[in-house]
Amino acid sequence: MVVSKTELFDELLQQKANLFKALSHPARLQILKFLATTQNCISGDISDELPLSRTTVNQHLKELKDAGLIKGHIEGVKMKYCLDAQKVFEMKNLLTGFLDEIQLPENFTCE
Repeated sequence: MVVSKTELFDELLQQKANLFKALSHPARLQILKFLATTQNCISGDISDELPLSRTTVNQHLKELKDAGLIKGHIEGVKMKYCLDAQKVFEMKNLLTGFLDEIQLPENFTCE
């Protein structure tokens, strides 16, 4: 049986990698920032807020939805998008915890 190389790592590390991957594009970061600044759910076309085509924005929205960072549902003829606050807090804790694990001393240098 063939095993995916990611399966060679523990579940928590895989979870962190999946969330961090969702943050790996500036458009996704901008979408998250936009939804956070609105502080509510947005109906309509988020592509009006980004310098990208509607199709490209929809691909990034799908990545964020797949990661669980945003929720989207149809309301009438429009899509309504919101941050998933619980997942965003979880991501923040995972990222902070990970950075704490690899914290280096202030005088660390690599030569």
